[in-house]
Order: sequence, then C-alpha cells, then structure tokens
Amino acid sequence: MGAERAVEKVRERLLRTCRALEGAGVPYAVIGGNAVAVWVASKDEGATRNTKDVDVLLNRADLPRATQAMSAAGFDVAEVDGVTMFLERADPMPSRGVHIIFAGEKIKPHDLYAAPAVVKGIRSPEGVDAIELSELLILKLLAFRRIDQVHIADMIRVGLVDDTVAEQIPPQLRPRLEEIRADPDG
Repeated sequence: MGAERAVEKVRERLLRTCRALEGAGVPYAVIGGNAVAVWVASKDEGATRNTKDVDVLLNRADLPRATQAMSAAGFDVAEVDGVTMFLERADPMPSRGVHIIFAGEKIKPHDLYAAPAVVKGIRSPEGVDAIELSELLILKLLAFRRIDQVHIADMIRVGLVDDTVAEQIPPQLRPRLEEIRADPDG
C-alpha cells in the first residue's frame, strides 16, 4: 500500500468512527494526532501531519453502545496489551486500530492525571469532533513521547498555544510545555 493510500485509509477509518459514534448518540472526542491535525488545520492546513491510527476518548459506561455502533460500521472490539480498541474486520492490525482512552481514568498507572472528560473543542469541516485544546495539550504533555513533543511544537508554531492556554495547564506539566515553547523547532 502506498503512502497516500495509507493516509487515506486512516482518514476513512476516522470518519467512519466519528459517524458511527455520532449516529448512535455516543459522546466521544477525537484525541491524539488526528485531534492535533484538526486544531492545526484550523490555523494552517499545510502544517498538519499524518498519523497511522485513530485515538478516541470515551466514557467507559458508553463502551457497550460504542461497541454496537462500531460493529455495525465494520469494527470489532479487542483488548491488545491492555488497550481497548476497535479493529477493522477487513484489516485487524492493532497498530491501525481505533484506540480508546477512557475519560476520568489514568492512561498509564504512573500518570500524574487521569484522562479528561469528553469535552469537544472544535469540529472539522468533515465532521470530526476533536477534544478541547487545553485538554489535548495536557494529554500530549502527560505522554511526552517524541511524537507528542512534535505535535505540541506544531500547535505552538501555528499560534494555538499562547499564555492564556499555557495558564490552563497544571503546574506539574508546565515545565514540559515551557521547554517546547522556548524552542519549538527543537
């Protein structure tokens, strides 16, 4: 599969997921790289990056309804290495799955904070509801892998992260943010 087709498949998976959850009335917010892309595109479409998977924030109590909606859309629920995800029946690769993070629960046991509530912040023209900006930033600062740092730098470079947004970040995570704000180009 070519790079362009791989990107298109992620986009299709993202849109099918959003439509299935929305159609079933399941509260959700897109998080991760796709949420960053929605926010960055709101300022500069050319500054967006591609991602290989879809990450969605759900309330654990909504998992049965989400599972039913996603099943109708061609996905099966699975637990892989402790991560709940929806895998496409036609392409059940965990690395390309729809990964679920549960609101109000720690993603990793050592995390300082639990995942936020399902709070939508922006809707893309295609109908993708991304999480509120400061909550997305907190999730990225918690994980703080290299890709998360790159995503944060992207948001800074397009002007999404200013002092007002930075003030909404918990004090324990602010040094990580300020490190990137000081040198967003690394």
